[in-house]
Amino acid sequence: MPENTLRAHDEAFWQTYVGRYEVDTEGPLNLENGYFGRMSRTVVEEYQRNIAFINRSNSVYVRQHFDQGQDEVIRQQVAQLIHVAPQTVAMATSAVDALQSLIRNYNRLKPGDQVLVCDLEYAAVKSAMRWLARQRGAEVIELVHQHPASLESLVGTYRKAFIDHPRVKLMALTYVNHLTGLVMPVQAIAETAQEFDVDIILDGAHALGQIDFDIKKLGIHFAGFNLQKWIGGPLALGFLYIAPQRLADIDPDMDEGHYPVTDVRSRTPHSTPNIPALLTLPLVFEEHYALGGAAAKGARLKYLRDLWVNAVRDVPGIEVMTPDDPILYCGITSMRFTAQMDQQAMADRLLNDYGIFTVVRHTSVGPCIRITPGLTTLAGDIQRLVQALMELSRT
Repeated sequence: MPENTLRAHDEAFWQTYVGRYEVDTEGPLNLENGYFGRMSRTVVEEYQRNIAFINRSNSVYVRQHFDQGQDEVIRQQVAQLIHVAPQTVAMATSAVDALQSLIRNYNRLKPGDQVLVCDLEYAAVKSAMRWLARQRGAEVIELVHQHPASLESLVGTYRKAFIDHPRVKLMALTYVNHLTGLVMPVQAIAETAQEFDVDIILDGAHALGQIDFDIKKLGIHFAGFNLQKWIGGPLALGFLYIAPQRLADIDPDMDEGHYPVTDVRSRTPHSTPNIPALLTLPLVFEEHYALGGAAAKGARLKYLRDLWVNAVRDVPGIEVMTPDDPILYCGITSMRFTAQMDQQAMADRLLNDYGIFTVVRHTSVGPCIRITPGLTTLAGDIQRLVQALMELSRT
């Protein structure tokens, strides 16, 4: 059994690991860890020290040290997360911020072209693509994927869309869907898109930190990520990636002039960043790699997901929305009570009757309850969830 799989099953290790975090033991069990992740105790302490330090030293330190190369060291570490050169990434405040910069500055569209989105994209990404289409005189094509999804159906749906709509030039693609946790087969879709000369802007918000990937091998040239979900950084930190050979296809953001046109950092708005948060990232990355990086985190999250999904998959009254193909799921998975129309009422019962916090999401086939374990979730917590789901399925 691979080392990461062995550790994923090692409950004694994870019992100890949970002690590295401040967890509210009096509140409900949090199974909505997909919103944002926790910082460890040591990261919180480092962040607080950096807040106090920057507040005390102010612009003297920032102008003389941070702006004179320390920021570049941090950017190099960010680039290492996706195995690329630092000259291909630029910091942003979130994945959405990064993706909107890429979308609004994409310059290869002309009147009559088409852009493609699907029902699984994040709302802010879909609205940005629609905005881009209006500004450039392009048409928006919107897909609805088959449910339940399979590798063949996902890739086949895009191939058919490219054949049926030959003027598609740009598409959005979400690596890990925020609605159900479906993991898109990015490399296969990218290979298909390349056949039809379609560019992809990848939303990697939920992928970074729980999927071990090489973005160049995926065939992706434009992508946005954040550092606050599965990496473990402070809130409001993200970055964008542009393949070096494609930099000219993204304009400088509103004629941003702080960096030359040949610098990827000109593709995002220039402003005073959250410097204390950025200074905390080296420790965040150190802890991320010490645990085993995305491979170890992803294995643990999938193990926890499998514990509850395997227990309820065939239970009458429960539909698990995410397929069991290992390449199509991660730690996030959604379900619904088939005998109940109001999934929000059932999520409320999970919270009020069982002390389990989840979130309802709305898909093209109806509402569902998203369940997302975190790195502080234990197997005993999952057993508590299973018992609650079993009992509620009979109501």
